[in-house]
Amino acid sequence: MTRALIVEDEALIRKGLVCSIDWIKYDIGVSEASNGAEGLAAIQKLQPDVVVTDIKMPIMDGIEMLEKASRLSADFAAIILTSYGEFEFAQKAIKLGVADYILKPVDEEQLLAAVLKAREQLERRREAERPELPMSAELFPAGPRNEYVEAAVARIKQDYMEKLSLEDISAELDVSPSYLSRKFKEEMGHTFLDLLNMYRVQRAVSLLAGTGALVYETAAQTGFADYKHFCAVFKKYTGLAPTEFIKRWKKHD
Repeated sequence: MTRALIVEDEALIRKGLVCSIDWIKYDIGVSEASNGAEGLAAIQKLQPDVVVTDIKMPIMDGIEMLEKASRLSADFAAIILTSYGEFEFAQKAIKLGVADYILKPVDEEQLLAAVLKAREQLERRREAERPELPMSAELFPAGPRNEYVEAAVARIKQDYMEKLSLEDISAELDVSPSYLSRKFKEEMGHTFLDLLNMYRVQRAVSLLAGTGALVYETAAQTGFADYKHFCAVFKKYTGLAPTEFIKRWKKHD
């Protein structure tokens, strides 16, 4: 659901905007604030997608609220409610990158259309800024491989969540660890341990981004017995700590 915040000091106008439009029909949840200070606190707490704000308000005006919110790196689209006599303020708002501004008295259909347009623009921007999933490249390109290397690759894909070692697989295949290690590096371009860890991290990325799994759960599900070791390996191959990856991914979700 899209989260919208209406910041307006005149209670009659604010309640009218909140109650007279069927926001739920458009999958929009609306909160309200009566001045810029309350609005800024609500932005920090609620992380709205769209903020509709009056300009002139007591305690803190709408422009100051938006300026302070921008310094907090709050991610939302702003719509300004203004009057003909506030054009100078509207110009400042435009410099802040507001999505739209609406003249008072507010037309409800115009406001709804502006909010829907702002939501669409915000979604497009977030999609464009969404970080690519690290480790999304194909780790096991198709092609003929040594039968022992092929067997080792199959074990990685099948049993990556279990304890695996090149020595154990070599014993199962009845070949020397040094031979399998050399052939594996020649044909796969990585050591067995590197490729195993890369595949585990690839699976961890999918879990963290796609299912919302907790970090410690993901570590256990991808073959890492030690949480700290998982975090270190994850950062080695993605450049991000697991919690940082989740934060960035959710920001653009």
